[in-house]
Amino acid sequence: MLRPRIIPCLLVHKGGLVKTLGFKSPKYVGDPINAVKIFNEKEADELIVLDIDASVNGVEPNYELIAKLAAECRMPLCYGGGITTAEQASRIIDLGVEKVSISSAAVSDPSLLKKISDAIGRQSVVAVLDVRKKSGFFQKGYEICTCNAKKTHKIEPISFAKILQEAGAGEIVINSVERDGEMKGYDLEFAQQMRSSLNVPLTFLGGAGSHQDIIELVKTCGVVGAAAGSLFVFKGKYRAVLINYPTNLQKDEICYSGLSVSKI
Repeated sequence: MLRPRIIPCLLVHKGGLVKTLGFKSPKYVGDPINAVKIFNEKEADELIVLDIDASVNGVEPNYELIAKLAAECRMPLCYGGGITTAEQASRIIDLGVEKVSISSAAVSDPSLLKKISDAIGRQSVVAVLDVRKKSGFFQKGYEICTCNAKKTHKIEPISFAKILQEAGAGEIVINSVERDGEMKGYDLEFAQQMRSSLNVPLTFLGGAGSHQDIIELVKTCGVVGAAAGSLFVFKGKYRAVLINYPTNLQKDEICYSGLSVSKI
């Protein structure tokens, strides 16, 4: 029986582990390798690691760091940042990573996902869409951003997610720009729209500030991935840096309290 996945998302900036607020102001919170060791001990379901410098700076993935992460990680690992070719994706998988995530390159060229899925298998290809609400009083709906939300694309996210699904994405991550680091809950309305429109596994990121937020996401969308950054690196109202994760008992309570009998 499938159950929701609770997934820490770690951001790497200049070699260190950081947390952002609205995709800005990265705050150093520790060493990524040490964080992986702690999440190993806490038996996290999966782990997402995103290098937020690579695509912006137009550089290749940091293979040395990826190798260290993969060697240390005892859970499924998804790595993203700077991947623009099937050859790069294959090299990362060969290092021991289970999934690669593609964001900016997938927005520029969705056909890249087919090339990568042909090389490493669809199950290992994750497309990440950074999404935010359109600004302006008369504008409604959402738009897609890339390069740490520095570039905006006049693309409707749900329609484009369907294109990525057909192109070869085995999973899609929806990352909320305006909710990043806010810890005020997921965008449940938009999450539900995405869930009802797509067939591939979905993960939602951006906004989780408590276990109850994860429960609400699962109640709304069923079996999906609930990813979070701040929730798992900060503790308390003053946001003291402390790597944390639900125990196995808490994890089961969080997941199944959100699932109705019909969804199970």
